[in-house]
Amino acid sequence: MAKLTKDEFISALKEMTILEVKELVDAMKEEFGVDPSAVAVAAAPAGAVEDAGSSTKTVVLKNAGGNKIQVIKLLKEITGLGLVEAKALADNGGNVKENVAADEANTIKAQLEEAGAEVELA
Repeated sequence: MAKLTKDEFISALKEMTILEVKELVDAMKEEFGVDPSAVAVAAAPAGAVEDAGSSTKTVVLKNAGGNKIQVIKLLKEITGLGLVEAKALADNGGNVKENVAADEANTIKAQLEEAGAEVELA
């Protein structure tokens, strides 16, 4: 089996849906016993992590609420996900968008809350 280069691996990741990436991360945790996201944070310089935390936010869907269809439509619009992936995100919750500017994160949060979803910023 040929070894993938870093660029080939990144290109393959770009073609994956959020759900597929989540499944890949879970499989890496199981196979290697290491959380890849924890390694990425640990490897970044301390100042970079601190700066990223103060200027960017992650929008996290906690609960789609009673108006799930409207929330799914918004998720599709906001993330560019397909219907199946947006529904899975609405059903299971999780990160809607990561590392977005605080203003954009607040706008997304307000849109989803207006549709009845429970959202938090991390």
